[in-house]
Amino acid sequence: MKAYATFREIQHDLQHGTITCRELVRHHLDIINTKAHLNAFLSVYEDAALKQAARIDQKISQQKAGKLAGLVVGLKDVLSYEDHPLQAGSKILNGYTSVYNATAVQRLLDEDAIIIGRQNCDEFAMGSSNENSAFGPVRNDLDNTRVPGGSSGGSAVAVQADMCRISLGSDTGGSVRQPAAFCGVIGLKPTYSRISRYGLIAYASSFDCIGIFGKSIDDVALVLEVIAGPDEFDSTVSKKPVPAYSKELTQTERKTFKVGYLKELSTSEGLQPEIQKNIVAKLDQIKAAGHAVEPIEFPLMDFILPTYYILATAEASSNLSRFDGVRYGYRSKNATDLLSMYKKTRSEGFGKEVQRRILLGTFVLSASYYDAYYTKAQKVRRIIRDKTKEILKQYDFIVMPITPTTAFKMGEHTNNPLEMYLADLFSVQANVVGVPAISIPCGTDQQGLPIGLQVIADDFEESKLLQFSDLLLNMN
Repeated sequence: MKAYATFREIQHDLQHGTITCRELVRHHLDIINTKAHLNAFLSVYEDAALKQAARIDQKISQQKAGKLAGLVVGLKDVLSYEDHPLQAGSKILNGYTSVYNATAVQRLLDEDAIIIGRQNCDEFAMGSSNENSAFGPVRNDLDNTRVPGGSSGGSAVAVQADMCRISLGSDTGGSVRQPAAFCGVIGLKPTYSRISRYGLIAYASSFDCIGIFGKSIDDVALVLEVIAGPDEFDSTVSKKPVPAYSKELTQTERKTFKVGYLKELSTSEGLQPEIQKNIVAKLDQIKAAGHAVEPIEFPLMDFILPTYYILATAEASSNLSRFDGVRYGYRSKNATDLLSMYKKTRSEGFGKEVQRRILLGTFVLSASYYDAYYTKAQKVRRIIRDKTKEILKQYDFIVMPITPTTAFKMGEHTNNPLEMYLADLFSVQANVVGVPAISIPCGTDQQGLPIGLQVIADDFEESKLLQFSDLLLNMN
């Protein structure tokens, strides 16, 4: 099958009978089978996807198909898909089957997208390498000895290797953008509340966002247009109208943008030199194209990561208390009474990284340390948001790296959690603040590993962010 640059090209051929949805699904299934060693999928819905494709082929022939007819989508294993398994990459949800659809998933189905399978991820979306899954690590398709990034590593690899056209992941501290950078694809984290979280297994509720992986800005814009918007099942979702993102891509009202970049970009010792070089070269291109490019200072940079890990682990401690062996999922067979059932179930069912974050979160929420850590971190979060918003009033975008390095070797940071947490250095700001951010490919390093460029915009400015990202990808 020929390589399609955008989903629009696929739709054109579907409408003209050059290909069928069944042929598209079969093409992706063949790749999933051929590249099973990457461990990107935990479940493949072969029969259901082929039946769904046949129904959509019929709808296309009757000109009754939805706007996503023929779009093959994979779901990170944290999104509910009715009557299908859901485990968040964890042993503690063994045997659990979702009883409803997440709002984002339902909206995809309503527009005739085809769900092809459930994708591997770090357990409960906690990790930066996809080595924390109870089902084993996911491998980067460009180099199987390297990580794909996390926590949505399976979702990124699935798009990277053409196992599906689009993946839905979740981004709590960079879990869509970081793997997108490591795998050389596009990863969008929208504004917090832009997409309903109903049906998304919670890690840290005030940070979690459903995000989109793709190879084309046009595809990502179209999917965002479909799944965003108000939802009666989620009281935290925004009621702001959803723009026609895909149509606005070509309707840039302003000829030039004002771009700020971190002044530390040229002096940071922890940043891989090739990432620094490529981003500086891209900034020069932006300037040469007539846009204003200026260095900015962000004196609170050192406080962002600690603030994130204090608050996110606190919320994880609270959210994961529901997994206790009583109502669903794994239950220890070694329990002798109710208390030992709780203890043994959670000790045996949760992996080490999840246990670590629950313990950290429980510690900062404890009576003796609540004010010293949690309350103070909430105040700092507000200061970080105010400072970021202040910058975004002066600039259309903030440009920075998404990762300090390109994809690292498997096992390289597993024995030192602090090293792993530092991989989130540049990605967590957008989550702490709640603004939209995107990772787009920005060349490769000397080993041919992808480099990601991060662009951050103000609240609900996804349309402008997508326009600018498209502009960057088309720069020579």
